[in-house]
Amino acid sequence: MRKLLLLVLLFPVIESYAQNWEKNYDYVDDCVCGLSQVKKNGKVGYVNKKGIEIIKPQYDDGLPFNEGYTAVKKGTKWMYLDSTGKVVTDAVFEEALNFSNGMAAVAQNGKYGYINTSGKVVIPFEFSNAHPFSEGLAPAANMKGLWGYIDNAGTWIINPMYDYTDSFINGEARVMKDSKVFYVDKKNTMLHE
Repeated sequence: MRKLLLLVLLFPVIESYAQNWEKNYDYVDDCVCGLSQVKKNGKVGYVNKKGIEIIKPQYDDGLPFNEGYTAVKKGTKWMYLDSTGKVVTDAVFEEALNFSNGMAAVAQNGKYGYINTSGKVVIPFEFSNAHPFSEGLAPAANMKGLWGYIDNAGTWIINPMYDYTDSFINGEARVMKDSKVFYVDKKNTMLHE
């Protein structure tokens, strides 16, 4: 009974301590990879669970961390940082997505390609659109706007033939063709609608 009473009395103290630092920011996102995105005066930064600023709020926009990296916007361009705040790439991308399977889709000069966690281009800028990798494949669109799936070398595994494609989850992905939505497997066999 004493332990329960002690916990009940300590809970408000612990809760107020945990939330005390959050009041320093205009917005605090959920903690991902040990860091929370925060906003102050319109600028984005990142803090750890104790509220210590790891990346000072200085960016115009930002994504949540994934695989230890995030994309942040500086002016009109995106760049990548690691979880210590170290700059991985310069602010050169028109669009930037989260890392997944060690690669991130990025856009330059109106075309999409993929970089690795060192910032090196590993799949050339030859797509009109692209999404993150999932289960070894990434949805990508050719320059005619048709979607298919590429592997981590940029090779078409499912040729571009769809109006839109989603990521693979548990071996299947939702695709759309001629306003019909259905699911396919990694061999492009229709599974169900």
